[in-house]
Amino acid sequence: MHGNTRHDHDQPTRQPDRHTPPDSDTGPDAGPGAARNRRLTAARGARRTLAARPQTLRDRLDSLTAHAPGAYDLDAWPDMYGNDDGIVGELERRTAEALGAEAAAFFPTGTMAQQVALRCWAGRTGNATVAGHPLSHMEVHERDAYATVSGLRMVHPTGEPRIPTADEVHAAQEPFGTLALELPLRDAGFVLPQWEELTATVEAARERDAVVHFDGARLWECTPHFGRGLPEIAALADSVYVSFYKSLGGIGGAALVGGESFIEETRAWRHRYGGQLFQQWPTALTALTGLDTELPRLPAYVAQAKIVAQALAEELAGSPVPWFRIHPQEPHTHQFRLWLPYPARALNDAGLRQVQETGTGLFPTWFEDATPGLATTEVTVQAPALEWTADDIRAALADFVTRVAAA
Repeated sequence: MHGNTRHDHDQPTRQPDRHTPPDSDTGPDAGPGAARNRRLTAARGARRTLAARPQTLRDRLDSLTAHAPGAYDLDAWPDMYGNDDGIVGELERRTAEALGAEAAAFFPTGTMAQQVALRCWAGRTGNATVAGHPLSHMEVHERDAYATVSGLRMVHPTGEPRIPTADEVHAAQEPFGTLALELPLRDAGFVLPQWEELTATVEAARERDAVVHFDGARLWECTPHFGRGLPEIAALADSVYVSFYKSLGGIGGAALVGGESFIEETRAWRHRYGGQLFQQWPTALTALTGLDTELPRLPAYVAQAKIVAQALAEELAGSPVPWFRIHPQEPHTHQFRLWLPYPARALNDAGLRQVQETGTGLFPTWFEDATPGLATTEVTVQAPALEWTADDIRAALADFVTRVAAA
């Protein structure tokens, strides 16, 4: 806990939909996305940012054109319905290799991928109950699709803002077929367990005759925290979902990895769920580029995130801000959360003025917290942040705080 006033806000609660701006403007040029558009435009033109700059459609097309030749043979034919001898098949092979798995299947969305994985495991185990977390992506951000679409049930071994312990898995009151673990647990602050804790939790599930599925949308950046490579981490689970855009910068897409027979079954359900798209080569191209360029950089982002978090904490501790919280205090990945005791609108306005007037952008978007009087943001450290020193961060934050106070 940091700050001048103690506050027991230890557990983040359900956040607003990240696709919905937390504020709306009034006036002749106002609209549902007016405030968001202004922030994106300002951040795109910023001289310095911590996260990657927003990109327009033209930017994305230019980037695709620039990087595509190094990602795949552009004289090859486009994929058709995900045929495995083309670019989608190459992405699946590369993904399976990166995670040390027998096979991988490409999916257009992670929501679909996870529903398919859990549905297949329910059929194989004979148990449609999933042990998961109330802060998991499936519970918070998917409109209960696992239940309403796939007919699954969710039980919660723990409500603490972390993955369940082995003891909690052992103590679950009813049988479950699958234990689903989100690594890192995003809505608890991108938190990870220690390696020994993770292996114990997995073993506890096995002792209860359950299979283990990893929601590894952001598994790519977990290697520094665990001190293990991706294949060793993925080997703990029976199936793993990974995203191609949340850490690797793709335009979308996801994959399931696991044993050959299981992945073959998921392909059938992918078709039934509407995931057999005619052509997906643009998404596959950006995913392959991410594997080549972003994946090797993630350990550097994680290391820099620790420097950023420490500099923010030091500056805020000596500032007029009455209270703040950074969680985790030492980030487990290249992302973490920050809370300040101001309305989200005031913080977003201050950030917009800062980037417009100084060319420096620290925080992309603030959201109202469930606790009145608090707002939260997710700090994401990417390639542009590698140029920042701790002094740069403290100076930019001091300017931001001054603008908030003036508002």
